Amino acid sequence: MSGRNTGCPRVSLTTLRGGSDAAERMARELCESLAGEPREIPSKYFYDERGALLFEQITTLPEYYPTRAETGILERHASDLVAAVDPEEVVELGAGYSRKTRLLLEAAMRRRPALRFAALDVTPEALEDAGRALTSAFPGLRYDGYVGDFERDVDRIPRTGRRLLVFLGSTIGNLDPAARAAFLGHVHQALAAGDGFLLGVDLVKDRRVLEDAYNDSRGVTAAFNLNALAVLNERLGGDFDLDGFEHVAFWNERESRIEMWVRAKRPMTVRLAAAEFAFDLEAGEQIRTEISCKFTRAGIAGELERAGLALDTWHTDPGDRFALLLARRTDA
Repeated sequence: MSGRNTGCPRVSLTTLRGGSDAAERMARELCESLAGEPREIPSKYFYDERGALLFEQITTLPEYYPTRAETGILERHASDLVAAVDPEEVVELGAGYSRKTRLLLEAAMRRRPALRFAALDVTPEALEDAGRALTSAFPGLRYDGYVGDFERDVDRIPRTGRRLLVFLGSTIGNLDPAARAAFLGHVHQALAAGDGFLLGVDLVKDRRVLEDAYNDSRGVTAAFNLNALAVLNERLGGDFDLDGFEHVAFWNERESRIEMWVRAKRPMTVRLAAAEFAFDLEAGEQIRTEISCKFTRAGIAGELERAGLALDTWHTDPGDRFALLLARRTDA
């Protein structure tokens, strides 16, 4: 771990895995995924500073219902969800700017005027900005930001007391079933008796609603998608020509998920200098950049059960588009 001085006494920022190890791991992971079938860029590489800001714009788009639906559920049920755990610390995975999480913090700090909030994200700029904003809004809040990967680093976040572990936005849907099982296993290990796991999940619904949410009329999602190529150019010395690709997103009925891809408009060779890797693309060839799985109550309850977690409470928005659930360890 390595710490960073934020200049704010109630805000800390710690990098859980850094230096050459992180760079080498990224290069190795990208070489493997881009050489695979299909070619793929893990969706966490959307999130440099520009990618984080683009996603913030996406959450305000009229076609993108998940943020509004989840916020509405939190507005109605945050107090009850917090009361069910009475946390001494709130820990958020994939936290970003933690805008929705304010509703949970408000409810928690009505019960405990002094509270620790630990936030894990891949983007240090978002964490630092969020820490300053939240500690300004909540004078009794201690903000500990952790730069890391929620798939690997859940159990590296230090514990200070009874915990509400929060994973909003249906980000769990970016993982395939095997990766979700591994992730939920880490969540199980990060929880103790009395803790709670608050999870947001996007629900299966009409194809048109889903596809519109990932193909907005303003092209913000397309810019966000292509930004993954810009991240690889910056971090691995890549030479992706962003103008040579177009955004593609569609509903995969069989796998119950939205898939996002970038499609080559012309033949090209792409090089990643820092990874000493190159590959050829034909016109029309695609690279997958994201999956966004959609869920049913029975399906996610079964996944939780197999990880040693039990669904405790379940809340949906009025249109049954999105759900927030609270789960606990079954053996604690």
